[in-house]
Amino acid sequence: MDKEDILQRCNAICRNTLMETLDIDFIDVGEDFLTARMPVTPKVHQPDGVLHGGASVALAESVGSAASYMFLDTENFAIRGLEISANHTRSKKDGHVFATARFLHKGRTTQLWEIKITDEEERLISICKLTTIALKK
Repeated sequence: MDKEDILQRCNAICRNTLMETLDIDFIDVGEDFLTARMPVTPKVHQPDGVLHGGASVALAESVGSAASYMFLDTENFAIRGLEISANHTRSKKDGHVFATARFLHKGRTTQLWEIKITDEEERLISICKLTTIALKK
């Protein structure tokens, strides 16, 4: 598949899911990464008007899971998340955030993803690690 087909497929599987609720849109893919964008609006704010850490984690897990779907053998294996951790480094009130997932480890059974969430100026908002497992179908 070419880049546009992959992005279209990623966005299509998000209909009627949390990703659609959060307005997450997959915007770029390469040989070793997948990137999505999420608008920062009151829908994803915590009560004091800044991006909720849980929304950032939902974005990170969504991108890491979609990357697993794109880069692993999902015909023969079901991919499931085992653990996610996040460090939030900067707050954000509006605009967009961008999450890019890349492998840190691509094992046969477990995988470790690094997901960096940045703003429009490429400043780090959050950094997350996601561990996934490949289970034989």
